Amino acid sequence: MTTTEPKPGCCGILSARPPAAKPAGMPRTASGAGLDETVTVAIPAGRAEIGTDRPVFPADGEGPRRFVELPAYRMDEAVVTNARFAAFVAATGYVSEAEEYGWSFVFERDVVGPVGDLQRPHGAPWWCRVDGASWRQPAGPGSVTEDRLDHPVVHISHRDALAFAAWAGGRLPSEVEWEHAARGGLKGALYPWGDDEPGDDGPFPCNIWQGSFPQADSGADGHRGTAPARSFPPNGYGLYNMCGNVWEWCAEPFRVRSLKRAAQQLNREAASERRQVLKGGSFLCHRSYCHRYRIAARIGSAPDSSTSHMGFRLVYPA
Repeated sequence: MTTTEPKPGCCGILSARPPAAKPAGMPRTASGAGLDETVTVAIPAGRAEIGTDRPVFPADGEGPRRFVELPAYRMDEAVVTNARFAAFVAATGYVSEAEEYGWSFVFERDVVGPVGDLQRPHGAPWWCRVDGASWRQPAGPGSVTEDRLDHPVVHISHRDALAFAAWAGGRLPSEVEWEHAARGGLKGALYPWGDDEPGDDGPFPCNIWQGSFPQADSGADGHRGTAPARSFPPNGYGLYNMCGNVWEWCAEPFRVRSLKRAAQQLNREAASERRQVLKGGSFLCHRSYCHRYRIAARIGSAPDSSTSHMGFRLVYPA
């Protein structure tokens, strides 16, 4: 399936928060060493493949397929968890951007409490602006992370991820590093496990939506919402959940490689909002709507955006 117009899907691009909404005087940086018990895996040097000649959303800049020489590096085997982010906060006193602003976006189904009067972004009404939502209260006030310490930390902005990376001694991956790692040694594959398409009745190689989005998720894969960070079999390099579960921030700004007028307009909009690349899709993706749990799929979001399906992992020197 090829779609010329990108659907907002589960990931509808969320604009930057207005600058005036941000309170002053709260800590923004962190320092110190903090790898704790993180497990990293070796990613070999070589000719890395990025993009695809089989795009589903060409306007997103999924193609063309191209190759880049990369040195060896190491990558977190799983996304940063609630437990690991909590250790960072305990060590540094860091305050996330969602906490500073006092709100974040939560998927409607998961909100604790009534949703009728909550603000919703245009084009993606399944997202609700929830006061008090943050990595500590991922579904809003009344929710906790103590029972999901091994789940991905969410409601993390690009700036939050950079602060954590500085503390942990790593950095966010480039898009080509992320794709090279996600392929796990496979050539030309759509997914980290090959080309087999997940279905509502199986197979279940990753955590995505089963059913009619956004009305009903059967949870046939065992999860409604995030899954533990080390769920499902790892790819050929030993990396967990490179597709599905949560979107992952990358290091560089979002840009579409095209001279077409629509692409240039998108690039101007992305530059004005300083959108950053995210990869991997999330637990809200479904083939019928947001088919972005493919390796080459990509979106861009403002660096201060945060939602209940955005996380990250880091890379390190070999």
